Amino acid sequence: MDNRAGEMQVFVRVVEAGSFSEAARQLLMTPSTVSKLIGRMEDRLGVRLVERSTRRLSLTDEGRLFYERSGALLADLDDIEREISRGAGGAGGTVRVNASVAFGVLGIEPHLPDFWRTYPNVVIDLSLSDEIVDLYLDRTDIAFRVGALTDSNLLTRKIGVASRRIVASPAYLEAHGVPVAIEDLDHHNCLGFNFRRAAPVWPLREAGRIVDRMVGGNLLANNGETVRRLALAGMGLARLADFHVREDIAEGRLVEVLGDAGHGDEEEVHALYLGGQRMPQRIRLFLDFMVPRLQAFMRGD
Repeated sequence: MDNRAGEMQVFVRVVEAGSFSEAARQLLMTPSTVSKLIGRMEDRLGVRLVERSTRRLSLTDEGRLFYERSGALLADLDDIEREISRGAGGAGGTVRVNASVAFGVLGIEPHLPDFWRTYPNVVIDLSLSDEIVDLYLDRTDIAFRVGALTDSNLLTRKIGVASRRIVASPAYLEAHGVPVAIEDLDHHNCLGFNFRRAAPVWPLREAGRIVDRMVGGNLLANNGETVRRLALAGMGLARLADFHVREDIAEGRLVEVLGDAGHGDEEEVHALYLGGQRMPQRIRLFLDFMVPRLQAFMRGD
């Protein structure tokens, strides 16, 4: 019978105890039995795990790797058994989540009640900001980001693709006219953001390619929800993610303009989180629960 998990437990105990004899005492085994078991592991793996030339054990590079991976695997087994024995609903702790304002309000918040019905002891520390946060410095467990990824050391799960739409309220278009060409933007109040570039530009499709078109307006905001609300109030044109204005367009509160120019301007949405072999159960549960629901949200399901 394959008992590699048991062998890993013995090996981990040997490493942490610092000697065969102490590990044998803790495991209620004889030192020779422990030594033979480690020898069998080394024979099967074809590498030496432990250097026995000194009075205190020292690990080889292969032994160090095997120790780290074995410890992580055994921790996962413990998590599985605890989860099965008491139910995943017994999981607890805090998950620190960061997302843009619109994505958090429209995508994440509606699913939190169902999450808490399943995992009532998990605390969600939710911060909404369109600014990019540093997961390490801001002690964030999971960040949902729209746009290009730059943190190569982070793990990711793709949520979907966000297309940009140029929209305005019917009242604004009635008062100022409907732009029918990109050049018409020069005569419109274009509501913008203050966190992307010093000079506000909108990437638009022109002559078959995406170009940065300079626009101007009387608003620079640090989040899309402010821009949306002022567009609803008839203050100008706004360029926002489709998931942000989907319901407004469907219900006639906002109207899309220059649709052909906006097509092709897309950004991927990802969940970013810190890696590691011992990801806390609460973080894994949140991701497993939330990611498929957010993927459906991005598809408009």
